Amino acid sequence: MPDLTDALRSLRPNAEWGWKSFDIADIEWCSDGSPPTQAELEAELVKLKAAYEAQSYSRSRQLEYPPIVDQLDYIYHNGLDKWKTDVIDPIKTKYPKP
Repeated sequence: MPDLTDALRSLRPNAEWGWKSFDIADIEWCSDGSPPTQAELEAELVKLKAAYEAQSYSRSRQLEYPPIVDQLDYIYHNGLDKWKTDVIDPIKTKYPKP
């Protein structure tokens, strides 16, 4: 799940900063330019969390797909169409795209 560090990196990818705690008030800005405001950070965090949640189906699929070596062996012995229907389609059906 994205956090304030991810929001800072997203808003100011080349900036240098540090902090002692995960509190916006404790950010020590070490780069030229201004740090993002609290409102900007909070809005970016909402955006990043929404994008993360939108990909939950993909993370669930990755956990269930067999190792690639097993998939290639299945394709070799059963063919590509059988692999799609037996191995891939059930997982895609279980975790559909939103």
